[in-house]
Amino acid sequence: MSANKVNAVFYAESYHPIQAGSIDGTDVLLHDNAVYRAQLCASAHLYDPFGDPNVIGDPYCTVFVTRLSRLTTEHTLRKAMSKYGRVRNLRLVRHIVTGASRGYAFVEYETEREMRHAYKDAHHSKIDDCEIMVDYYRQQLMPGWIPRRLGGGLGGKKESGQLRFGGREKPFRAPLRPIPFDDLKRLGIPPPPEGRYMSRFQDPSPPRRERSSVDREEGSQKRDGQERSHKRTSVDSEERYHKRSSVDSEDRYHKRSSMDQEEHSRKWSSVEREEHYSKRTSVDRGDRSHSMSSTKEERHRKRSSSNRSDRRSSKDRDEHHKRSSSNRSDRRSSKDRDERTNKRHKHSDHSHRHERRSTTGDLSPEQE
Repeated sequence: MSANKVNAVFYAESYHPIQAGSIDGTDVLLHDNAVYRAQLCASAHLYDPFGDPNVIGDPYCTVFVTRLSRLTTEHTLRKAMSKYGRVRNLRLVRHIVTGASRGYAFVEYETEREMRHAYKDAHHSKIDDCEIMVDYYRQQLMPGWIPRRLGGGLGGKKESGQLRFGGREKPFRAPLRPIPFDDLKRLGIPPPPEGRYMSRFQDPSPPRRERSSVDREEGSQKRDGQERSHKRTSVDSEERYHKRSSVDSEDRYHKRSSMDQEEHSRKWSSVEREEHYSKRTSVDRGDRSHSMSSTKEERHRKRSSSNRSDRRSSKDRDEHHKRSSSNRSDRRSSKDRDERTNKRHKHSDHSHRHERRSTTGDLSPEQE
C-alpha cells in the first residue's frame, strides 16, 4: 500500500495555514513564524479577499499568471494570452513606487470556457523566454485564503524558508504515517482524501460557479422546454418513421413483385425459349425478306425511271441535232441560191452591155 502512495498526491480545496505548511497535510504544529502570522490573520479575520479596490471582473473567468519576466509588458502578455480566448481585462501588477513589474498578472476572459482553456494549455508555456505558471483566482474562489505577504500563499522555494503545499505546483503527498484525525478535527483542518488520491500528471479542476435559485428555476424551465421539444421531436420522428416504413414497405413490395416477375421469366423452359426464339427468327426473316423485296423493287423502279429519262434525253438530243443540222443546210442552200442568182444577173448584165457595144460599133460607119 505504501509503494502505491509514493506518487499519489492530492490538492487543497480550502486554505488552512497550518496544513499549507505540511508536505502531507497532516501536521498540527506551527513550523515557522510566517505560518504563525498567517494563522493569526485567519483566526482574527484580518484579511478581506473582497476588499481590494483594484480587483474587478468575474473571478470564475480570471486566471492568475506568475513567474513572468520583469521586461514583459501588457501588450506582450495580452498577445500571448489571446491565443486561448478573448481577453476582456488584463492587469499587470506593478510596484506602487517604482512602477516596475512584480512578475505576476490577472487575465480575465469573456467566458468561463475560455478561462478553463487557458488554465489547462497556458500552464508551463513560455513568454519572453520565461516559463510561466497559470492558476485560477484563489483570492476569491478558495475559502480561507491568506496571501503570501501575510505568511500564506502557495508554492515558493526552499531557500526562502516559506514553502507552502497543496497548490498546482507543489501538491500534498499521500501520507505514509498514520493520520491524526482527532487533532485535525480539533484544529479544523480537512483530512486527506483516502482512496481518492490523484497522480502527479493530473491537473486539478478549478472550482465551478454555484447555481443560484433563479438559475435553478431557469435551468428547470429550460429542462422542461427541452423535454417538451424532445417529446415533440420524438413524436415527429415516430411519424416520420412510420411514413418511411410505409414507403419502404411499398418500395419493397414493388421490388419483390419485379423480382418475382424476373424469376418467373427466368424460369421459362428451354422449349418455350426455343419456340419463342424460332417464332421471332421466322417473323424477323419474313420482315427482312419483305423489306429486301420492297427495297429491290424500289431500286428497279428507280433504275427503270432513270433509264427512261436517259433514253428520252438522248432522243431529244438527236432530234435537236437533226433540227440544227437541217437548219444549217437550209441556210447554206439559200445562200448558195442567192449567190447563184446574183452571178446570173451579173452575167446577163455583162452580156447585154457587150451586145450593146457591139451593135453600136457596127452601125456607126453605115450612118456615115
